[in-house]
Amino acid sequence: MQLGLVGLGRMGFNMRERLRAAGHDVVGYDRNPDVSDVASIAELVQKLAGPRIVWIMVPHGDPTRQTVEELAGLLSAGDLVIEGGNSKFTDDQANAALLAEHGIKYLDVGVSGGVWGAKNGYGLMAGGDAEDVERAMPIFDALRPEGPREEGFAHAGPVGAGHYAKMVHNGIEYGLMQAYAEGFELLSASGVVTNVPETIKAWSRGTVVRSWLLDLLVRALEEDPELTELRGYVNDSGEGRWTVEESINNAVPTPVITASLFARFASRQEDSPAMKAVSALRNQFGGHAVQTTED
Repeated sequence: MQLGLVGLGRMGFNMRERLRAAGHDVVGYDRNPDVSDVASIAELVQKLAGPRIVWIMVPHGDPTRQTVEELAGLLSAGDLVIEGGNSKFTDDQANAALLAEHGIKYLDVGVSGGVWGAKNGYGLMAGGDAEDVERAMPIFDALRPEGPREEGFAHAGPVGAGHYAKMVHNGIEYGLMQAYAEGFELLSASGVVTNVPETIKAWSRGTVVRSWLLDLLVRALEEDPELTELRGYVNDSGEGRWTVEESINNAVPTPVITASLFARFASRQEDSPAMKAVSALRNQFGGHAVQTTED
């Protein structure tokens, strides 16, 4: 198949390479001319034969909305736009409605696989009409991991379902990473276990906590056994927050995911104002010792 791909960053670039390796004709555009096949989105559209398929892989929010708006003015009725970034699911209805005014179809696809996807394949979660999903299936089959389709691809539901599924996926990821991280810290702090990296590596096969995330932690510890080269500062890209918001909206308790998100917030505080207040209160009611800024 022929495909236009807008956005050739860490994910988009590798996706282009995997699609080309599977025999698909991919025309890619990026603001970075060193990786772009064309000079503009307009030129990308011109190089595609109708009916066209254009996949968007740019940051969520304004960059995605602006790209959808530009494509709405360039594409024709019957063309298909696939939005594969980490957009909030509520943005998909607006994108689909805008494109529908021009007779253009829309799918939202949650994509998981990170920088390893070019080699291992990507987990894909699609939202939209079944006929549009089927039309793009050769592309999905090229991107997903080898093996049964249902183990690497799902038509999650109507427009918005793909990004909703990816949002929950990433919320779960937050919780898993936090559990591994806390286990690493406890092992390191105990003094009982003297070889933490090898202990964690021994969990890689046969244990109930084995996973690809654990394999990646093992890899990181092999490169830096005490993680001394890193700061304990962790950003969040939005999906964890949205997962917690949805858990509140649906009255679904998600204490692990919520705690893991708040742990990331705590990592960004050099000196917590809340903990200052706790220290002041302990001193006030119990006369407990405190540490001042001069200590």
